[in-house]
Amino acid sequence: MPLNEILNPDIIDLEVQGGTKDEVLRYMAGVLLKNGYINDVDTFVKDIYEREAEGPTGMGSGISIPHGKSNSVLRNGIMIGKTVNPIRWESSISDDGYQDSHLIFLFCVSADKEFAKNHMMLLSELAGKLGNDVRVTKLSQAADKEEIMNLLLCEDDALGEVDKIIDEEEIVDLDIDF
Repeated sequence: MPLNEILNPDIIDLEVQGGTKDEVLRYMAGVLLKNGYINDVDTFVKDIYEREAEGPTGMGSGISIPHGKSNSVLRNGIMIGKTVNPIRWESSISDDGYQDSHLIFLFCVSADKEFAKNHMMLLSELAGKLGNDVRVTKLSQAADKEEIMNLLLCEDDALGEVDKIIDEEEIVDLDIDF
């Protein structure tokens, strides 16, 4: 299940509301519910928190990738949200164990038998894409859903350049245990 089969502009939101991690996760889960990806917000969020308890999902560069398996998932996807306000998110990148996140990739993957395969494939492909500083900077500056999708689907050589990389910090910890 590659990214090009899973990305959907209906579950991309460039103005995610909320001032806390919980508010943001519930808001994003609500978008997933509205679009038929999950059947229960509380169960889905609980399952995400179970995975979050195993290790931080703040990956540096203002990006967080909450993920986990959930029986509430009806359709696999990745909800992408840019937050209105920076969100304090657990991260092993910083000394205090937190980072300010503004770009959230919320994995919505079923707990069925194909979970491990789908989860690992999607995390691996996304990690490869987010390992490019130009792409990360352009994603942070993206103004519409189509731009987000194009940036995630294009090859590195199609990215061009940016005047300034907004954050020199690397994504160094993709904790992909499930």
